[in-house]
Parts: sequence; C-alpha cells; structure tokens
Amino acid sequence: MTQRDHGPASPSTPRFRHRRRSTESFPDVRKLSGSYLLVDDENKYRSMRIRTASTFWMLISILFILYMGHLYICAMVVVIQIFMTGELFSLSRRVNEERQLPGFRLLNWHFFFTAMLHVYGRILSQHLVKTVTSERAFYKLVNKLVKYQMVICYFLYIAGVVCFILTLKKKMYKYQFGQYAWTHMILITVFMQSSFTVANIFEGIFWFLLPASLIAINDIAAYLFGFFFGRTPLIKLSPKKTWEGFIGASVATVTSAFLLANIMGRFQWLTCPRKDLSTGWLECEPGPLFKPDYYSLSGLLPEWFPWKEISILPVQWHALCLGLFASMIAPFGGFFASGFKRAFKIKDFGASIPGHGGFTDRMDCQMVMAIFAYIYYQSFIASQDNPVEMILDQIVRHLSFEEQNALYLKLSQIFEERQFITSLSR
Repeated sequence: MTQRDHGPASPSTPRFRHRRRSTESFPDVRKLSGSYLLVDDENKYRSMRIRTASTFWMLISILFILYMGHLYICAMVVVIQIFMTGELFSLSRRVNEERQLPGFRLLNWHFFFTAMLHVYGRILSQHLVKTVTSERAFYKLVNKLVKYQMVICYFLYIAGVVCFILTLKKKMYKYQFGQYAWTHMILITVFMQSSFTVANIFEGIFWFLLPASLIAINDIAAYLFGFFFGRTPLIKLSPKKTWEGFIGASVATVTSAFLLANIMGRFQWLTCPRKDLSTGWLECEPGPLFKPDYYSLSGLLPEWFPWKEISILPVQWHALCLGLFASMIAPFGGFFASGFKRAFKIKDFGASIPGHGGFTDRMDCQMVMAIFAYIYYQSFIASQDNPVEMILDQIVRHLSFEEQNALYLKLSQIFEERQFITSLSR
C-alpha cells in the first residue's frame, strides 16, 4: 500500500483577526436617567439656529395661507393630517410582512379617507349647500349627496371591512389585526381631534388662529426659558422639559392671549364667520364679543398720565381661559407624544421639518387645543337661544329645492290668512 507523498509540511502562518468596529452609538447616561437638560447641551446653539430658520419659513407660509382665506386654511389642515397619518402608519410597519400582503397599506388609507369624508361631510355640508344654490341641477346633486352622506360613508367602511377579511392570510393574522386596530386608533386619537380645527375655522379664523398661536407661543417660550434658565427637570418622559420653562411659558402664554385677542379681534377678516365655501373677502357687523368696552382710569393713575381710559374687548376675557388651557393642560399632549415615541424607541415621528421632527411632533398639543377651543366656543360663546337660525339650517340641509319652495308657498298662505283675519277683526 503506497503512501502518497505530500511534500514537506509548511509552517502554519498565523491569522490575524480584525475586530469589526462597532457602529453602535451609546446614548448619554444622563439622557436615559432623565437628568439631561437643554442648558447643558453642547450643540444647543446649532440646534437653535436650525429650529429658528424652520420656524421662520413656517411662519411666512402660514401667514400667506391665512391671507388666502378659510378654504385654503382648511386645505392646509387636511394636508397636515395626511402627513401625520403617514408618519403614524409608518411606525408599526414591518417590511417583511408588507411584502407578503400587497395592497394591504392601501386598505389603511381607505379607512382614513372614508373617515375624512364622514367627518368633513358633516362639518361642511351646510356650507356646501349654500355655495351651490345658484345652479339648480348641481344643487339637486349636492343636496342628495348631503342627504345620503352617512349611508355612503357607512357602506364605504363596510367595503373596507369586507376587503380586510378577504385579505386575511395564514400566519399573518396577528399582524393584520394589529394593523387594523392601529389604523382605528390613529383615526380616533389623531384625525377626529384635529378635525375640530376645520369647524373652528368656519366660525371665524380668529377661533383657529388664536388657539394655534397660543400653542406656538407656549412651545417657543418653554424652549427659550428652558434654553437659558432650565435647571429643574419637569417630567422624565421629556427630559429636556424643565419647571423653569413650564412656568415661564405659562406666564408668557396667558399674557399673550390677552393681548393677541385685542389685536386679532379688530380685524373683520379674522372675526367674521364663513357661511359658504367661497373665497371672497368678508365684511360683517362685529359681534358683541368684538365691540370694545371702555374702562375709566381716573383715580387709579396720576393726573399727568396720558391714558384716561382703556378699551378691552369682551373676547379678551375668554382668551384668558384659552391661554390657561394652552399653558397648563395642552402641554400634556406633548408629554403623551413623548411617551409614545419612547415606546417605539424613536427620537421624532418624522423628519419633514428640520429642527422640529415630523408634522406629528408639531401638532401633538395643537390637537388637544383644537378640540378644547371647539367645545369652549360651542358651550360658552355660540348663540344657544336662536331657534330661527337652527330651523333654517335644518330646512337647508334636509329639504330639496321643491320641498323648500312648497314650504315657502305654504308659509305665505298662512301669513295671508292671518293678515285677512286680523283685518276683519279690526
């Protein structure tokens, strides 16, 4: 048995293993413990410059849209809602599961646009009918759509449920039902709340602009006070928030509410309600809330003082309530969002706005404020003792053109009979 000669054994060459460098960045222990403050941030000035530039451009854009009018403001709100919904849909998305479920993401958007049709259909139906009264055929079509809007939305929703059931896939049930629940949670907690903003807009831009401005002022003031003076942590969910920022922002917000209400309340473009969906310039008689009351200062100040009286709009007292809510309660919407982001281990909901994160990061407190402003307006400001207006709105919403004409003729006949009886009794 022959052995094959393999030649002399070569000396073994040593192998050097290069340890791969870790790309993982270890977070600051202070950030995890909740003791990290903005005043100690080394990059705070760079962050402040980026945030200031973004805020400036957002302010210019919003002022232009405000000048364009109610309809354009509503369009802005809808666009923001779409961006927010997209950001939140992305949080629970899993790429591998999505590949096995083609078209499943479209189903989530189907539920979103069905909810949009339902909510905005109910809010804007009266304004839409009043806009198309000039064309009879178009009026009939719009009136039918308004009348059966709830039925249309219901069957659209049922169609979505049926499609969801038909797309259920084995081993994917948990993910699909999780996405179904996630979609409805977004619609309830985000879309429904922010939709009240549109209802506020048509009551007068004032009731949209003042609450939104107070949230922005509170956010900026909290940032600045925390930037320069913040030393005492406020809440662990949001480590950069401080008591100094919270208290300073509260004082600044309430003061700004009282002053801004006086300034905004003197512009008819902001105070006049919009009854239709047109974009023309508005002129109206100022309501009692926007007619100034004069208070004498005699006896309170020295005689050489130039001001003898001050004028205060009644709406300024209501603005104090809005300011208190914006400074004391609305920030908890931001704390809720902070906890939400910690649960998903993300810094921001998106990166649409440099220095601010995503649209959801900017709108967390605005949603809480929008629904409070709507409830406050409907409870304490809107006229509750004008049944004629309520009846006319019901007539316009629920009666066709022919039915309204028949009602007009019937009322005319009743008035003529009463006038005839009155003349005979004389």
